[in-house]
Amino acid sequence: MAERSGIEWTEATWNPTTGCDRVSAGCDNCYALTLAKRLKAMGSRKYQQDGDPRTSGPGFKLTIHPEVLDLPKSWRQPRIVFVDSMSDLFHPDVPIAFIRQVFDVIKETPQHTYQILTKRSQRLRKVAEDLIWPWNLWMGVSVENDTYRFRIDQLREVPAAIRFLSLEPLLGPLNDLDLDRIHWVIVGGESGPNARAIEEAWIKDIRDQCRATGVPFFFKQWGGRTPKAGGRRLGGRTYDAMPEFKQVG
Repeated sequence: MAERSGIEWTEATWNPTTGCDRVSAGCDNCYALTLAKRLKAMGSRKYQQDGDPRTSGPGFKLTIHPEVLDLPKSWRQPRIVFVDSMSDLFHPDVPIAFIRQVFDVIKETPQHTYQILTKRSQRLRKVAEDLIWPWNLWMGVSVENDTYRFRIDQLREVPAAIRFLSLEPLLGPLNDLDLDRIHWVIVGGESGPNARAIEEAWIKDIRDQCRATGVPFFFKQWGGRTPKAGGRRLGGRTYDAMPEFKQVG
């Protein structure tokens, strides 16, 4: 059975790998690490291996789960699926052979739409030419501040049908984004007890850049102590635009 998701821009999650470690500022208050600690304490088999305490922690060692590879084949109703909500498929400890297996399942289940998000854009770009990209796969990168905008350029080189940006947690302004060949932008603030504040001006500037270039804009949340603490209305309305589901060059 699919794990139904509370993430506003998807419908379900599928985690053929779990665990990760810190690579940039956006990882400092990782929601997945907090959840993994809870799941480990509850006895979940997926989260019993502890990672390096300097970069990850309890229940968060990168772990491969081949036993769940065929799970999407059992889902009768089409759905939008976030792949590895508790991990990063392009983590260096995930063998390219296993990534190919995940892609094969995606290709074999065209009734579903799959979304993959990574902070490891350098590896993504490196292995992209060694993968066969299914038409129902959307590929995205996380960009939390100006330091990591290079990930957008690396994503642009990937032959995915849909390429998207997750600017969450947004930790600073991102002016003058190059949105050429980018098909969707998500913006969100950080949540949790140590959440760093997001500024309205940053969000509106990105929204306006999307308007100017015709890129669908999705505002996920203001963030705060809980994900829904600040709501998700911007200027009195919500922004829920998503890309058209068709192959894009």
